[in-house]
Amino acid sequence: MPVFAAVDIGSNSVRLSIAELRRGRLVALHQDREVTRLGEGVFRDGDLDPQAMAQTLKVMRRFHRAVQSFAVERTRVVGTSALRDCNNARLFAEWIKTATGWHLEIITGLEEGRLIHLGVISSLRTPPPKLLLMDLGGGSCELTLSEKGHIKQIVTLPLGAVRLTQEFLPHDPPNKAALKRLHEYIVQEVANVSRQIARANVSAVIATSGTAAALAGAANALRLSQSGVVSQAVAEKLAKRLAKLTDRQRAAIKGINSKRAQIIVAGAAVYAHVLHACGLKSFRYSPLGLRDGILAQMAAEYDQHTRSHRQLKADRQDVLLNTSRRYGVDLENAEQVRKLASVIFDQTKRVHGLGEECREWIDAAAMLYEVGMYINPVGLHRHAYYVISRSELYGFTPLQRKIIATVARFQGNSKPQLRDRLIKLLPAQIRSDVIKATAILRVARALNQGRRSAVESIRATARGGDVTLAVKTGRGGADLELWAGEKERVYFRAVFGRELVFKLV
Repeated sequence: MPVFAAVDIGSNSVRLSIAELRRGRLVALHQDREVTRLGEGVFRDGDLDPQAMAQTLKVMRRFHRAVQSFAVERTRVVGTSALRDCNNARLFAEWIKTATGWHLEIITGLEEGRLIHLGVISSLRTPPPKLLLMDLGGGSCELTLSEKGHIKQIVTLPLGAVRLTQEFLPHDPPNKAALKRLHEYIVQEVANVSRQIARANVSAVIATSGTAAALAGAANALRLSQSGVVSQAVAEKLAKRLAKLTDRQRAAIKGINSKRAQIIVAGAAVYAHVLHACGLKSFRYSPLGLRDGILAQMAAEYDQHTRSHRQLKADRQDVLLNTSRRYGVDLENAEQVRKLASVIFDQTKRVHGLGEECREWIDAAAMLYEVGMYINPVGLHRHAYYVISRSELYGFTPLQRKIIATVARFQGNSKPQLRDRLIKLLPAQIRSDVIKATAILRVARALNQGRRSAVESIRATARGGDVTLAVKTGRGGADLELWAGEKERVYFRAVFGRELVFKLV
């Protein structure tokens, strides 16, 4: 069974989770965590502190030894808020590469929220009708609205516990003036999203991360609540009570360790304000988080029969539809092209030899190849490349976005060759696959040239040196579509070494 490892380099702590995929389920094998406060220097002067980097690298070497001892098949290392905001992230990434051989991937706040959602939802048998996920880290706070497992909105706010403590609370315990400034800042940031969340009529609130765990633990220790559920009233009581204590006094409360005690005042204030401003009754703490989402994504990519794979497909479908609508894409045309491309792909596998991932590239490019029209019909495919490659398509990695953008870019007069600049920007091992994916989509696009779904169905067969597409049309025929398809024959032959033949049935 495959073993995966997820490393989360956060602004406050560094975490490792190792799990094995058994019969479609992830089984935890090992976990490790250490507070390194990597974000403190960033929130002070914009750079990662050398001492914090050195400490984090030391932890990363320990993680690397653990990963080797469990014979991990794949490791994914992600960085969040502090690394998004700092000036010397590239240097730190090089240090990690030298020390461990791992590639550091710095993800956006939206992707962070999406991965946390994937980790939580994949563990639930039945997702709540309307769910709000809150993840308060060291540098940022992600709020994710979800309906029946589908993400409706992700908001990332600069309300991390380390960031706020560094900015507003230099004294222990904090004085009234500092607390006033802290609260005013939180209120201002939360005001941007409070109405939207309040209107969503959320039925459940799940909070992840160390701050939520500490607040739930403290509420239980102080007999304010039980079972990991913290009401709005309890959150407000905790925020006020903890602000009056010193670090040492806060650390003495069960559930709050000495490191968490230094930043819990800011974290408690954020939870209290979010619950109050958004009209939320309470939150329930969940130990799941970003690492679980990373593991779920790797499991989804490895095994198509997992719950996380179904969730990942739903996430990608949602973002493709939302992006298409945002840029005014003709969805009826896009869906028809995607349907035709899928049939061609599935029925010519012996010819192209492409994997399932390539099918997803084609599907996505079919939905998005016309987004460039939003900018200008002239040069629309060049504009499409720009829009897709720079859009926040959560669920797709930066490389996958670039691949989809490339396939979409060459749906006009230009046809990709291995010598083309955009093809050379891709990893060498996938360049020919991207060209094959482009050629398949070009044929599908041609067969809907009139944008009227004149081709009702197709059946592809490969014999000898020919690939025959048996085309069934409606009453009006499909002369325009067949003419456009004929124009793709030369390029199809150049890519696949087969003759493309059209036959009416």
